[in-house]
This record gives sequence, structure tokens and C-alpha cells, in this order.
Amino acid sequence: MALLDGLRVLDLTMWRPGPYATQLLAQLGADVIKVEPPGGEPMRMFRGHFDLLNQHKRSLALDLKSAEGLGRCRELAATAEVFVEGFRPGVADRLGLGHEALRARNPALVYCSISGYGAHGPLADVPGHDVNYRAHTASLPPDAASPRADELPVADMAAATMAAFAITAGCLKARATGIGDRIDLGMADVLANWTGTVPEARGPGTVPGYGVYPTGDGRRIAIGVVSEERLWAATCRALDLPGLADVPFAERLGNVAGLDGEIAAAVARLTHDDAVARLTAAGAPVAPLLSRAELMAHEHFQVRGVLSGDTVGSPVRTAAHPPLPAGPVAELDAHRGQGWRDE
Repeated sequence: MALLDGLRVLDLTMWRPGPYATQLLAQLGADVIKVEPPGGEPMRMFRGHFDLLNQHKRSLALDLKSAEGLGRCRELAATAEVFVEGFRPGVADRLGLGHEALRARNPALVYCSISGYGAHGPLADVPGHDVNYRAHTASLPPDAASPRADELPVADMAAATMAAFAITAGCLKARATGIGDRIDLGMADVLANWTGTVPEARGPGTVPGYGVYPTGDGRRIAIGVVSEERLWAATCRALDLPGLADVPFAERLGNVAGLDGEIAAAVARLTHDDAVARLTAAGAPVAPLLSRAELMAHEHFQVRGVLSGDTVGSPVRTAAHPPLPAGPVAELDAHRGQGWRDE
């Protein structure tokens, strides 16, 4: 049995944040029914994306603008523990699927809305995507280069993870009290919270030995020394800079540019593989900059089950109630006529 066996989740979300949130729940055993519009979620056209976000869910196609489709959705919501939607603020209410309407019939329901800027506030109706949320929350440096549209969508993934956390917290309370809740989760809110917990940066290169360094063969590695004396010493010795190994942290802060320049020059004299091997053997904090293909094949993440072949497993590792392994993706409307698994 997985941690969330028996948890009933009705999922009306599309694209990325909502589907990733509900997949996190499904991988821990939740019974997720994915409600899709006639013709399917638009992301089905991009199966390389869709299949990575919709494992272990069942699919039901409903026209929510029809009396029959809306009635079936409400019927499922009446016996669900969780309802997740990602419409623009106000749309669920206009459809007749707002949190007040559904919780009037099912008071223990945990209703989660995921949107860009949340359901209320001056920015609530402003459209956006990941780059907008990052810009609004100081998650992009003022001099940042334009991120690509297909880069890791930090706001989407952060919001999805936070939603899964908030949903499980809500369910814990609902099961104890019989009273559900409405979770209003804005993607920008999560990044604003993250940024607010980190002191303002003082500028690039604030610590020597922390950053990305080109190697002599045109590749790059990441070194992650902060204040630790042993990690600084290990890095210096691995790079044949023994004279710098005993420089204490306070002195390093007083000569950031000079010391970091020596680290960079030493790395540039080595090939990528040699630099990684030397630093790893010395116990220094080093990592290669992997491509996605290299990541997907990496032994560490395959062994841990985070990745499985060319797809994804659960990022959560548990001992007594392990998450489900990578699993199937339902075809559109494959579960028409079905209810919850335990009915």
C-alpha cells in the first residue's frame, strides 16, 4: 500500500502545474480521476509532455457546458475528498463548480484552485506564464538573459509541489474534523515566498569557488564551496592550488575576484572529465552540467526510482509505504462509466 491509498482526487486541471500536482498524489497511491474536455486536454497533442505528467490517473471526458457532463462532474465531486482546478479566477464559479457550490454538498471537500496570481488581489486577472511570475517575484535578476520558453518552468513546478503539500495538509484536517477547505494557490505567491526567505544577493561572485566554470575542452562544471573550510581546501588541492587551501573564509570574502579567478583558471587547464574526477576524488562539491538526455540515463536517479527508463517515477522515497513505480497513462475517456476504485 502507498501512503495515499484510497484518497479520492477529482482533477480538472490542464497543462503543467495542476497535472504535476495530481501526479505527485497519484504516485503516492491516490485515486485520481482526470476530467478532460471533449477531444481531450490540449497537451495530449504533445505526448512527450503529457505522458510525463499523467501517470496512474484515469481519464473521463465530460462536456462541462452540458447538463449531463456538469451533472456527472458534480456527482463525482460529491464523493471526492479533493477537487483540483486550474481555471482563470471566476471561471469555475461560472461553470457551477466553484468551491462554495461543491462544498455545500460535500463539506469535507478539499478544493484547490491553482492560478497565476491567485484568486484575488490587484494582479488576479492579469494573464501570464512562468517568465512573468519569475519577473514579478524578483526570481529573475534585473540583468537576466531571456529564458527560453522550454526551460525548466520554476513557477509551475514550485506551485504544483506546494499544491500537493497543501492538499495533503487539508485532507489530514478534513479527515479529523469533517471540515474541508478551499486552497487558493497562486504560482507567483510561491516564488514570492521563496524569494522572501532568501536575503538579497550582493551581486555576482560573492563567494569564491561557487559557480559554473568552463573546462579546457569547452564543457562546464559546477563547484559549490560556500563557507566550509574543508570543502575549500579540498577544491584547492584537487586543482593544484595548495597555497590557497588554508585561506580562511573571512579572507576569501575580501578577495573574491582574485581567488575565484584562480579557481577558474585552474579548471580551464583541465578537461571536463579530469576536473570532475579530481574534484570528486578529493571530496570537493562538484557536479557536471548534464543535458536532459544525460540526466535521464544517470545511474543515481535511476537507482533511486526518481527516473525510470525514459519516464519519471516519484521524487519521494519512503520505506514502509513506497510510492508507485512509473506507470500507465490513460487514453482519453478510457474510464467512462467508472466511479471511484473503492466503490
